[in-house]
Amino acid sequence: MDRRGPTLEDVAREAGVSRATVSRVVNGIRNVDPGIQDLVRRAIRSTGYTPNGAARSLVTRRAETVALLVSGAGDAFAARVFADPFFGRIVSGAVTCLRGRAIHPVLMFAESDAARTQVVDYLRRGSADGALVVSVQADDPLPRMLLAARVPLVLFARPAQPLPVSYVDMDHRRGGRLAAEHLLARGCRHLAVIGAPRDLPAGRDRLAGFRDALGRAGRGPVPVAEGDFTHDGGAAAMTRLLEEHPGVDGVFAANDLMAQGACRILRERGRRVPEDTAVVGFDDSTVATACRPSLTTVRQPVEKMAAAMGELLADQLKGPPHGPAHLVFEPELVVRESA
Repeated sequence: MDRRGPTLEDVAREAGVSRATVSRVVNGIRNVDPGIQDLVRRAIRSTGYTPNGAARSLVTRRAETVALLVSGAGDAFAARVFADPFFGRIVSGAVTCLRGRAIHPVLMFAESDAARTQVVDYLRRGSADGALVVSVQADDPLPRMLLAARVPLVLFARPAQPLPVSYVDMDHRRGGRLAAEHLLARGCRHLAVIGAPRDLPAGRDRLAGFRDALGRAGRGPVPVAEGDFTHDGGAAAMTRLLEEHPGVDGVFAANDLMAQGACRILRERGRRVPEDTAVVGFDDSTVATACRPSLTTVRQPVEKMAAAMGELLADQLKGPPHGPAHLVFEPELVVRESA
């Protein structure tokens, strides 16, 4: 019994074209008449032909994989990433997009200078076709290293320093304004902020937007305790705020994990949320619904943003680049129990 699968020759006979034409269509070479392309694709479906990935990569010089790079610092960095639902949402959005384009993601971490060098060498060798980069430190050298190595890449969030690179981001300043406006509308008079690290553009923008809304309402300066995006960091910041500003009745935390930590401290101090102190988070992650009370939060459409990253990178890989693309998404206030 002949157990071989359908071949290029079988597709060519079905379509009534040459084997070379089928090969050009399969390998994405563009100089084929669209009508013939459709004919070949119908023949592929009819015969059940499956392109040989290894053989195709020899022709296209494509690995058909991309690196999903999470770049930060410290020995415990990878463990922190897996503990934060924010990164899981990025992976989910990116994988959904790439799978639809038959591109396979490889998750990689760059938590040190040595790891960054290894990542760049891996990509320079062509082991992956490009990179989706999520960086959690403002002075991260990895994007510049990848640009110098001519690796196609897209960033999650605009870089702290201008770079000729594509990225997706959100209007964080507007998100901060939404949080402040909601707390003011609730009648909160003594507001405070648990801020993100100020060297990150997103952290600066969220705080600036919050201050914008307070300024328009005729309110004065707002006390800020800086956090580190973790539950414990939010708890520590809330503790400092209560010690220095015991009358606080409204808190904006720059992510949901810190908001959850703030709610814990408020409960431990006998403060009711939201009756005594209202709390607004940021992201609308799974933490927001798991928190007690459930968090009012500013939604960041992370899955859509990550999918857009994948689309931008896939477009780069198809042909000559047309210059960096910047996609900025809009935030949305999601009202629940905490404010």
